[in-house]
Amino acid sequence: WADPKADGSPPNNWLSVFGGPAWRYYPLRGQYYLHNFLKSQPDLNYHNPDVAKAMLDACRFWLNMGIDGFRLDVVNFCYHDKFLRDNPQYQKEAMESHLDFPDAYNMQSHIFSKTQPENLEFLKSFRKMLNEYPGSFAVAEIHDDNQIKTSCVYTDGDEYLHTAYNFSLLGDKGTLPTAKLFRDTLTEQDSQFETSWPSWAFSNHDVIRAASRWSGTEYDHDPQLSRLLPILLTSLRGTAFMYQGEELGLPEAHIPLKNILDPWGQYLWPQWQGRDGCRTPMPWTPTEGKAGFTRTKETWLPIPENHYALSVANQQKDKSSTLHTVRNFLKWRKTQPCMKTGDINFHWDLPDEILAFERTLEDQKILCLFNLTERHECISFKRLDFPVCEPPSYKGSTAKIKGDIIDLPPYGFLFLEMPD
Repeated sequence: WADPKADGSPPNNWLSVFGGPAWRYYPLRGQYYLHNFLKSQPDLNYHNPDVAKAMLDACRFWLNMGIDGFRLDVVNFCYHDKFLRDNPQYQKEAMESHLDFPDAYNMQSHIFSKTQPENLEFLKSFRKMLNEYPGSFAVAEIHDDNQIKTSCVYTDGDEYLHTAYNFSLLGDKGTLPTAKLFRDTLTEQDSQFETSWPSWAFSNHDVIRAASRWSGTEYDHDPQLSRLLPILLTSLRGTAFMYQGEELGLPEAHIPLKNILDPWGQYLWPQWQGRDGCRTPMPWTPTEGKAGFTRTKETWLPIPENHYALSVANQQKDKSSTLHTVRNFLKWRKTQPCMKTGDINFHWDLPDEILAFERTLEDQKILCLFNLTERHECISFKRLDFPVCEPPSYKGSTAKIKGDIIDLPPYGFLFLEMPD
């Protein structure tokens, strides 16, 4: 809670992520309350030690019930500047965003409304408690102006969180990111702190599904790209978070205006339908209406027509489906130590259409190649400074080896282990 200014306006200029001021006046109290998100989501005041203790007590309750850990939503928002100073205007280009229209929130540099130093002290207390429960795990979502750096700070060493993911690979609407984006993002993360373990996601419940977002279509997808994305995600160094439906290659759902339930979508329509398009029910069967998701009369959100053909039941029967491709790859990945915990070394002198890196652990080295375009791409072993290998290490690889040339089909991939 905070008092209004003398003219009755909010205590400062902080904005809500979901639009408008981050403050709402409550006349019965004569004060404003802070809400970094929806007005129905008041922020707790972690500066009050009783509040911080209550939150830790709630976590301990669930740990005693036997849960394995926590996923902490936008954990860098817990503490705000206790002096309630105004955020300055953003001096550089607008903060990274998956929105393709001007967003007032991104016009501020949020140095006072989130990511405060007190947050780290609280996370120390949280981790200390977590350590009392062997095997428990904590992952955080980070939404910050300097999201990679903040992710690294929050996972540095063994005092804070085990890992964290951010939105650095959850944007770029319109085209598949270039190899440069992946190289720059992972290298920036690795260069921050040697003891920080990263996490990555291409889709989540807040952004347009990657199958549509990166294919340049609004509510459709390219099946070859949909097949590539989960394999690329789980080949990167770090923990992979695969959003429900990515293993099926689900595209974004179109939600008619009358069915939009996301308050953010209602606020932004018609510029954007909001987050409902990635939150539709999982299609288990091709049954019209509810897709085997529920026995109730209606689902919370409508299921789009093009999701039925991609149902689990349909893909179970098709050995060439995205579901089988992802399952087979993950089964192979589990047998490759360097793909799970090894280092990652990028090839920097290749065209942006081809992403190439090596995963290494002790004496094992696997070359990972990805064609990020809808065209055939060829590259020689010599240019990769890698010995000619045949056959591929992963037999599900889609590329062909012709002498010392690797032929990558559209959105193709190849895994080659360095010979002894």
